[in-house]
Amino acid sequence: MSRALLRGAARGAISPLLRGGSGAPPGLRPAAARRFVIDMSYSAHFMDFQGSFVGVNASDINYSAGRYDPSAKPPFDAGFEGVGEVVGLGLSASSRYTVGDAVAYFGGGAFAEYTLVPAAESVPVPAAEPQFLALPLSAATAYIALKRLGELAAGETVLVTAAAGGTGQFAVQFAKRAGCHVIGTCSSDEKAGFLKSIGCDRPINYATEDLARTLRAEYPRGVDVVYESVGGAVLEAAVNSLAQKGRLIVIGFISGYQTASGVPAFRGATLPAKLLQKSASMRGFFLPHFLDDYKEALASMMQMLARGQLVCELDRGDLAPGGRFVGLDAVYRAVDYMYAGKNLGKVVVELAPTPVSNKL
Repeated sequence: MSRALLRGAARGAISPLLRGGSGAPPGLRPAAARRFVIDMSYSAHFMDFQGSFVGVNASDINYSAGRYDPSAKPPFDAGFEGVGEVVGLGLSASSRYTVGDAVAYFGGGAFAEYTLVPAAESVPVPAAEPQFLALPLSAATAYIALKRLGELAAGETVLVTAAAGGTGQFAVQFAKRAGCHVIGTCSSDEKAGFLKSIGCDRPINYATEDLARTLRAEYPRGVDVVYESVGGAVLEAAVNSLAQKGRLIVIGFISGYQTASGVPAFRGATLPAKLLQKSASMRGFFLPHFLDDYKEALASMMQMLARGQLVCELDRGDLAPGGRFVGLDAVYRAVDYMYAGKNLGKVVVELAPTPVSNKL
């Protein structure tokens, strides 16, 4: 994740929720508060942060494989996001934060019990709760991609792949808020039930239904927008299912991340012809390229969450082999669990840091 992701973009986006108290929005259960730090022991703009929860993303494998920065050599820090409390401050960071503030942090090295991060890369949140992990990356990707590239209009049909995952769940909800008919792919009846509960009109369990055949039979006109994160055969089915002037948004291709190249096989020789015949488009989306939209997106999503208008489904590993994901050692299990397609919602690991001195 780019160091510039939150620099300035998120400033003030959540502050309205903090006025008049620091309580969590209605419906959020308090969690045992541990802490992240934004410290500036080597620079006035840093703070020391003790982590309560960290998020697991499909892109963690790409990063650890050196695909984001080929020049990086092990050992290097990993993990993109965390939420917790400030335990120490540099001089200029103290103008924005105080010890004990709950913040979300985004950048390299989140998989740590204590982290030194630039204050500019942090966002104040109402409480050190895992729900707030889901918004700045997973939800923001869906919000901005569908708004800027999807250009949704009421009455359109939207296909969301991996719809019960960390970002897919938000794409479903935002498409429904826009007045669209939403199709969501998933891998189990349990996930299909969850998708119905958040408004998905037609969940497709690809373990029991053929995706391409179902789309041809039930949506002969095609789909107007696709929010795609799987790649390979799923991407091919999505391309073939586009309606005239359809828009396909690629936000990832998880089916290939564990391969040597990191890219799944795709039969794309006829892609230009297929897009031309339908006046359709296919575009990629990478969140750091849309920083101008970030502040508005985050503020809007935080208000939805506070009003009970947005579901943030979390998977903390209660049903995983070995049980709930707690401690840094559980990050490995959490990544394997997600790549096995077992997760329902955003995968979250709870940290259990050891006490440290208040002196930084």
